[in-house]
Amino acid sequence: MVVAVQQFRRMRGGAQSHLMLDSDKQLWVVKFQNNPQHNRVLANEFLATRIAAAVGLTVPESAVVEVSEWLIGQTPEMEMDLGLTRVRCMAGRQFGSRFVGGLMPGKVMDFLPDQQLAEVNNLAEFAGILALDKWTGNIDGRQAVFSRRTRERRYNATFIDHGHCFHAGDWTLVDGPLHGVYPRNTVYQEVTGWESFEPWLTNIETMEPWAVRQIAAEIPKEWYSGDSTELDSLVEKLLKRRGRIRDLIVQFGRSDRAPFPKWMRSERRLQK
Repeated sequence: MVVAVQQFRRMRGGAQSHLMLDSDKQLWVVKFQNNPQHNRVLANEFLATRIAAAVGLTVPESAVVEVSEWLIGQTPEMEMDLGLTRVRCMAGRQFGSRFVGGLMPGKVMDFLPDQQLAEVNNLAEFAGILALDKWTGNIDGRQAVFSRRTRERRYNATFIDHGHCFHAGDWTLVDGPLHGVYPRNTVYQEVTGWESFEPWLTNIETMEPWAVRQIAAEIPKEWYSGDSTELDSLVEKLLKRRGRIRDLIVQFGRSDRAPFPKWMRSERRLQK
């Protein structure tokens, strides 16, 4: 459990997260239970982020963050804009994602020009996170931030925002060729075949069911209204659909985006 002691600022995005400092002087991007999207996006973040870390992808550290009534009462900015009304952020246990860069970042960007994007140190991981997004039914575009230390030239990608996995608050698994993909093909240009998705794809396909169930068991019940039957059902559907991941990747590859020029070009010629 992480304890928040100070709010820094409101973050961009539909969930209206807040950047907060904990008692150990670490920064966290905190999503609240009463965010405008759905309380289940906290459960989605926890489940998908922990699974991503388990299969070896670069994601921020995640934690349950306790935010007190006192802190909310002392911080006027801690509100949720619900359109016609504004309400105070809910106290209690919230989802926290470690802020990339921390208190003294070297350089953190959410956009890079194509040349710098192509030189990202862990560019190959975009294939791995694609496999995870297809598995978890992420209906949002893939988001990443890029960071480097002051004396480094190349950036590293960290994959953030998994709230719209499992179709956000619906907990259904709806597939579309462009669901969960990064908006620019540059990150996929070096994909040459299934070997480009390793080791992450095999790690997903061979992940022990008990490991996924254990992560789900650690989600605070208030993030899904205490309905453990629905959570169990989601986990079982997730485990069963691992056999579909490769088909979903191929569907993206055959889409009008043509994201894999070094892999599927010859196949498209034959189809024509």
